Amino acid sequence: MSHMSFDLLDEMERMRREIDRILGEERIPAWTFPFSRISFLPGRASRAYPLINIGEDNENVYVDALAPGVKPDSLNVSVTGDQLIIAGEKLSLPKEVKPESVHRGERAAGEFVRAMTLPSDVESNRVEATYRNGLLNIVLPKSEAAKPRQIPVKVS
Repeated sequence: MSHMSFDLLDEMERMRREIDRILGEERIPAWTFPFSRISFLPGRASRAYPLINIGEDNENVYVDALAPGVKPDSLNVSVTGDQLIIAGEKLSLPKEVKPESVHRGERAAGEFVRAMTLPSDVESNRVEATYRNGLLNIVLPKSEAAKPRQIPVKVS
């Protein structure tokens, strides 16, 4: 039986690597718990934080990050090469709530960092980020080389 569960863990690790490859996310070091990027087993691992949506049009790449409870002044958005990095700090319970008074604690707190590969080259000096009602909206203008160009077809 233990051999079978070990094979299952190997298969889940292979699936996690494949999903990371498809999503273009950074590889987690091998020494970390193998499911820390995506939670296959509830309660055994946490999902990446913040949760994000990435989209684009001809002019921009758009990133919406769901980040409720974050200290707004702790947010740090940076672009290095083709990597977008979002960092910040989630607030913990108010100081008047003692740890022994907590009946259930599912909400993580503390510092976080999330890095993702962008689908296009962007102009990092023109990136705009706004945080409102727990949603971080980032607009990343595409570089001229990354924008689609209409090529006129000459008819002879």
